[in-house]
Amino acid sequence: MYSIGAVAKKTGISSYTLRYYDKAGLTPFVKRDKQGRRVFNDEDLDSLALIRCLKQTGMPLEDIRQFISWCADGDGTIDQRLAMFEEQRQAVEAQIHQSLLNLQKVNHKIDVYRRASQAGSEAAVDCDVLPLKTTAALLAEVADYETEHPLPE
Repeated sequence: MYSIGAVAKKTGISSYTLRYYDKAGLTPFVKRDKQGRRVFNDEDLDSLALIRCLKQTGMPLEDIRQFISWCADGDGTIDQRLAMFEEQRQAVEAQIHQSLLNLQKVNHKIDVYRRASQAGSEAAVDCDVLPLKTTAALLAEVADYETEHPLPE
Protein backbone atom coordinates (compact mmCIF):
# COMPACT_ATOMS: atom_id res chain seq x y z
CA MET A 1 0.00 0.00 0.00
CA TYR A 2 1.24 3.44 -0.90
CA SER A 3 0.46 6.91 0.41
CA ILE A 4 -0.32 9.72 -1.99
CA GLY A 5 3.20 11.09 -1.49
CA ALA A 6 4.78 7.72 -2.29
CA VAL A 7 2.62 7.41 -5.41
CA ALA A 8 3.62 10.89 -6.49
CA LYS A 9 7.29 9.92 -6.18
CA LYS A 10 6.83 6.56 -7.92
CA THR A 11 4.75 7.86 -10.84
CA GLY A 12 5.86 11.45 -11.27
CA ILE A 13 2.21 12.51 -10.95
CA SER A 14 2.00 15.29 -8.38
CA SER A 15 -0.05 14.90 -5.21
CA TYR A 16 -2.13 17.85 -6.40
CA THR A 17 -2.91 16.07 -9.68
CA LEU A 18 -3.73 12.82 -7.87
CA ARG A 19 -6.20 14.70 -5.67
CA TYR A 20 -7.64 16.39 -8.77
CA TYR A 21 -8.09 13.00 -10.44
CA ASP A 22 -9.96 11.84 -7.34
CA LYS A 23 -12.26 14.88 -7.34
CA ALA A 24 -12.81 14.47 -11.10
CA GLY A 25 -13.96 10.88 -10.55
CA LEU A 26 -11.02 9.27 -12.34
CA THR A 27 -9.85 7.18 -9.39
CA PRO A 28 -12.93 5.69 -7.71
CA PHE A 29 -10.93 2.48 -7.23
CA VAL A 30 -8.54 4.10 -4.71
CA LYS A 31 -9.34 3.09 -1.14
CA ARG A 32 -9.05 5.20 2.01
CA ASP A 33 -7.65 4.27 5.39
CA LYS A 34 -9.39 4.83 8.74
CA GLN A 35 -8.15 8.42 8.81
CA GLY A 36 -9.64 9.08 5.36
CA ARG A 37 -6.27 9.21 3.58
CA ARG A 38 -5.97 7.70 0.13
CA VAL A 39 -4.06 4.42 -0.02
CA PHE A 40 -2.95 3.01 -3.35
CA ASN A 41 -2.01 -0.52 -4.35
CA ASP A 42 0.00 -1.79 -7.33
CA GLU A 43 -3.13 -2.23 -9.44
CA ASP A 44 -4.01 1.43 -8.76
CA LEU A 45 -0.55 2.43 -10.03
CA ASP A 46 -1.23 0.54 -13.26
CA SER A 47 -4.55 2.36 -13.62
CA LEU A 48 -2.84 5.70 -13.02
CA ALA A 49 -0.28 4.87 -15.71
CA LEU A 50 -3.13 4.19 -18.15
CA ILE A 51 -4.91 7.42 -17.17
CA ARG A 52 -1.68 9.34 -17.79
CA CYS A 53 -1.22 7.60 -21.15
CA LEU A 54 -4.76 8.42 -22.24
CA LYS A 55 -4.36 12.04 -21.15
CA GLN A 56 -1.12 12.30 -23.11
CA THR A 57 -2.91 11.05 -26.21
CA GLY A 58 -5.36 13.90 -25.85
CA MET A 59 -8.32 11.91 -24.59
CA PRO A 60 -10.71 14.23 -22.72
CA LEU A 61 -11.08 13.63 -18.98
CA GLU A 62 -14.79 12.96 -19.46
CA ASP A 63 -13.96 10.07 -21.80
CA ILE A 64 -11.37 8.74 -19.36
CA ARG A 65 -13.96 8.92 -16.58
CA GLN A 66 -16.40 7.01 -18.82
CA PHE A 67 -13.76 4.37 -19.51
CA ILE A 68 -13.06 3.96 -15.77
CA SER A 69 -16.79 3.59 -15.17
CA TRP A 70 -17.09 0.97 -17.90
CA CYS A 71 -14.18 -0.96 -16.36
CA ALA A 72 -16.01 -0.99 -13.03
CA ASP A 73 -19.18 -2.18 -14.78
CA GLY A 74 -17.40 -5.31 -15.99
CA ASP A 75 -17.45 -7.44 -19.10
CA GLY A 76 -20.76 -6.08 -20.38
CA THR A 77 -18.92 -2.94 -21.50
CA ILE A 78 -16.03 -4.56 -23.38
CA ASP A 79 -17.44 -3.54 -26.78
CA GLN A 80 -17.79 0.10 -25.68
CA ARG A 81 -14.21 0.11 -24.39
CA LEU A 82 -12.97 -1.46 -27.61
CA ALA A 83 -14.77 1.16 -29.69
CA MET A 84 -13.38 3.95 -27.50
CA PHE A 85 -9.82 2.69 -27.90
CA GLU A 86 -10.19 2.19 -31.65
CA GLU A 87 -11.39 5.79 -31.93
CA GLN A 88 -8.52 6.99 -29.75
CA ARG A 89 -6.04 5.05 -31.87
CA GLN A 90 -7.29 6.95 -34.93
CA ALA A 91 -6.79 10.23 -33.08
CA VAL A 92 -3.25 9.22 -32.05
CA GLU A 93 -2.43 8.13 -35.60
CA ALA A 94 -3.60 11.53 -36.86
CA GLN A 95 -1.37 13.22 -34.25
CA ILE A 96 1.57 11.07 -35.35
CA HIS A 97 0.95 11.95 -38.99
CA GLN A 98 0.86 15.66 -38.15
CA SER A 99 3.99 15.32 -36.02
CA LEU A 100 5.76 13.60 -38.91
CA LEU A 101 4.78 16.45 -41.23
CA ASN A 102 6.12 18.92 -38.67
CA LEU A 103 9.31 16.88 -38.35
CA GLN A 104 9.71 16.97 -42.10
CA LYS A 105 9.46 20.78 -42.09
CA VAL A 106 11.94 21.08 -39.22
CA ASN A 107 14.37 18.73 -40.96
CA HIS A 108 14.05 20.77 -44.14
CA LYS A 109 14.94 23.97 -42.27
CA ILE A 110 17.91 22.23 -40.64
CA ASP A 111 19.10 21.22 -44.10
CA VAL A 112 18.61 24.77 -45.42
CA TYR A 113 20.55 26.32 -42.54
CA ARG A 114 23.35 23.76 -42.77
CA ARG A 115 23.77 24.55 -46.45
CA ALA A 116 23.53 28.29 -45.71
CA SER A 117 26.16 27.93 -43.00
CA GLN A 118 28.49 26.15 -45.40
CA ALA A 119 27.84 28.70 -48.16
CA GLY A 120 28.18 31.62 -45.76
CA SER A 121 24.81 33.09 -46.75
CA GLU A 122 21.17 32.12 -46.69
CA ALA A 123 20.75 33.83 -50.06
CA ALA A 124 23.08 31.24 -51.60
CA VAL A 125 20.70 28.34 -50.98
CA ASP A 126 17.28 27.44 -52.32
CA CYS A 127 15.02 27.72 -49.27
CA ASP A 128 11.62 27.29 -50.87
CA VAL A 129 11.70 23.67 -51.98
CA LEU A 130 10.32 21.26 -49.40
CA PRO A 131 10.57 17.75 -50.80
CA LEU A 132 7.62 15.88 -49.31
CA LYS A 133 8.28 12.35 -48.16
CA THR A 134 5.82 9.58 -47.56
CA THR A 135 4.78 8.71 -44.04
CA ALA A 136 6.60 5.38 -44.43
CA ALA A 137 9.83 7.15 -45.36
CA LEU A 138 9.48 9.49 -42.38
CA LEU A 139 8.80 6.58 -40.04
CA ALA A 140 11.93 4.88 -41.36
CA GLU A 141 13.91 8.05 -40.56
CA VAL A 142 12.48 8.07 -37.05
CA ALA A 143 13.40 4.39 -36.62
CA ASP A 144 16.94 5.11 -37.85
CA TYR A 145 17.20 8.01 -35.41
CA GLU A 146 16.01 5.82 -32.54
CA THR A 147 18.60 3.19 -33.47
CA GLU A 148 21.36 5.80 -33.48
CA HIS A 149 20.07 7.54 -30.32
CA PRO A 150 18.50 4.86 -28.08
CA LEU A 151 16.45 5.98 -25.11
CA PRO A 152 18.00 5.24 -21.71
CA GLU A 153 16.42 2.26 -19.97
